[in-house]
Amino acid sequence: MSAHPSEALAGHSAVSESILIVDFGSQVTQLIARRVREAGVYSEIAPFTQAEAAFHRMKPKGIILSGSPASVPADGSPRAPQALFDAGVPILGICYGQQVMTHQLGGEVKPGHETGEGGEFGRAFLTVTAECALFNGLWEVGTRHQVWMSHGDKVTQFAPGFEIVATSDGAPFAVIADEARKFYGTQFHPEVVHTPDGARLIANFVRHVCGLAGDWTMAEFRQTKIAEIRAQVGDKRVICGLSGGVDSAVAAVLIHEAIGDQLTCVFVDHGLMRMNEAEQVVTLFRDHYNIPLVHVEAEELFLGGLAGLTDPEAKRKFIGKTFIDVFEAEARKIGGADFLAQGTLYPDVIESVSFTGGPSVTIKSHHNVGGLPERMNMQLVEPLRELFKDEVRDLGRELGLPDAFVGRHPFPGPGLAIRIPGEVTKERCDILRKADAVYLEEIRNAGLYDAIWQAFAVLLPVKTVGVMGDGRTYDSVCALRAVTSTDGMTADVFPYDAGFLTRVATRIVNEVKGINRVVYDYTSKPPGTIEWE
Repeated sequence: MSAHPSEALAGHSAVSESILIVDFGSQVTQLIARRVREAGVYSEIAPFTQAEAAFHRMKPKGIILSGSPASVPADGSPRAPQALFDAGVPILGICYGQQVMTHQLGGEVKPGHETGEGGEFGRAFLTVTAECALFNGLWEVGTRHQVWMSHGDKVTQFAPGFEIVATSDGAPFAVIADEARKFYGTQFHPEVVHTPDGARLIANFVRHVCGLAGDWTMAEFRQTKIAEIRAQVGDKRVICGLSGGVDSAVAAVLIHEAIGDQLTCVFVDHGLMRMNEAEQVVTLFRDHYNIPLVHVEAEELFLGGLAGLTDPEAKRKFIGKTFIDVFEAEARKIGGADFLAQGTLYPDVIESVSFTGGPSVTIKSHHNVGGLPERMNMQLVEPLRELFKDEVRDLGRELGLPDAFVGRHPFPGPGLAIRIPGEVTKERCDILRKADAVYLEEIRNAGLYDAIWQAFAVLLPVKTVGVMGDGRTYDSVCALRAVTSTDGMTADVFPYDAGFLTRVATRIVNEVKGINRVVYDYTSKPPGTIEWE
């Protein structure tokens, strides 16, 4: 599905109290939105090229200007729409945001090399030199506080109306304020965890400076979204493809609460799920929520088509195409529908918009039904498109979904097929299912499941000699993978202790026929990927 950048963010809820975040291309702009929402205030991100339109649509009570890899003095570097400064609402500029606000309002910004001091990167300490609304109840005059700096350019002369309220060794304009207009600028990044008081500074801005109540909750979002779904769908029918993952499950339950039996879910069981996963999905939706569900048994179709395929991309393409074929066939059997539900999340929407206003790009969808709208001529219902992953989990709890669903690790659309390098067969799937179940059971027993972003077993196309009892074995190798991450874009290896890995390896070798050796994958992302294929 393609979306023009100006359209990709336009479907969001009309929230009475909100903050607009203007994105200049920082790698951590999403963190600003997170911090604002953690303060109980709704926020949206808009590229600077679309910020004025977003401002008129949202009518926000405050604006935050993000950081950027760009340089304010450079020709063609991003600027904020002048209308934002003329709107009479509070503004907080962060790093580049501080600098561009200073430049546009009559101050001066120079590259660090021209000041003879260079930039400032990493941990720094600032000293509060004057009272400021941002600091109320948090920082007092004369105190020193740790912050995180990452800038090459520097403000060398603040704009008329501003004063310096905090300094650091490398940034004499660490925090500037114009209390009359309620304009503030921080040279450091309050949105990152390396600034210990950063979240509270942002909360001070949105709650006290902007005067927002901070009462945006999942309960409120739930009711607002139910009304929106009813208005969008009317008396038409909606079809939703269930994957067994968190996003599609939460979307389905929310939509069902809005329109009842106008929703039909289709669960295509391709035989590549984890242990007992298909049964869990069917039981949850048929018995617990009584949601109309079509359960398609398609294991033979998928495994038959995978026979002989060893190239990872060929396996992915076959699974994706076959899923769409099966889904379309089932949709026709139930009489079709006017709307297709998808579990698109806010990071997917943000990433669909070029902050420079460049050509539109396809929304990044991690769902098997991603290719359906154009083929089936259906309108999309995307009730989660304003939420981050952990907010989806919160909404799931608000809707009463069991923790077994809400808290589960991400699982790829192609399922176990990309955790079996080489040819995929039913025998190899069954072996991997058992090993994976043992691994996850031990993780839960150790109380580690929620500390890990994703953990799984991989069945390698390698056999090694082993000894079991008095006999020789020649069986497969199982690799274990576990990573920590915040967004899946980068990942670190989870640091198990040796005793845990020994315990898991012993159980797998003893309990899973067909495996006689277990190894642990210590590769981070990058250079590796989280999945093996």
